[in-house]
Amino acid sequence: MSDLFDNSSFTDNDNTKGMDSELAELLMVEKQKAQFNAQIHEFNDFCWDKCVDKPGSKLDGRTETCIHNCVDRFIDVSLFVTNRFAQLLQNSVGK
Repeated sequence: MSDLFDNSSFTDNDNTKGMDSELAELLMVEKQKAQFNAQIHEFNDFCWDKCVDKPGSKLDGRTETCIHNCVDRFIDVSLFVTNRFAQLLQNSVGK
């Protein structure tokens, strides 16, 4: 059983780099999915609290418009902040 977890069995294998890059790619995709889901939950929480006074069986026009605008502004701000951090990072690396 200890042989399954022994890394020395993988060190001589030529496919180690390929497996590592595939695993890294898979982990990156899963991380992006998790971040996307977290962002959706954040939208839901924030915009629900801001726009929905009392839940009912249907959303009225005002509530629907509020939620739509809220999510749009939330996305705009998130993109702005992300782009600003990317610019700052580029500037600090470029110097």
